[in-house]
Amino acid sequence: MRHYATLLETQIKANTSGRPGPNVITGDYRRSWTHEVYVASDVVSGIVGTNKPQARRLEYGFVGADSLGRVYDQPSYAHVGPAVQTVGPLFVQALGRVADEGFA
Repeated sequence: MRHYATLLETQIKANTSGRPGPNVITGDYRRSWTHEVYVASDVVSGIVGTNKPQARRLEYGFVGADSLGRVYDQPSYAHVGPAVQTVGPLFVQALGRVADEGFA
């Protein structure tokens, strides 16, 4: 889990390094991406995320007025979805190997 959470974080950061993802201005947004792995008895989970408020707007775009009345027509710069599409199949293959062979 730790390996694939790290791979996902790395891929997201790579995708936030310019088009087709968002452009890098200061690098603050890219640096904000982190991952955590949690183990509780027989359950292991990994979370990859950011605490930056612009993440959803960058990923999905935004059309309309914000809470301050400013009007935007901002296109999406998908970077998380493509990273999941890249790393997800690798993770599923690894799970299949564990199911077939067991833990080594």
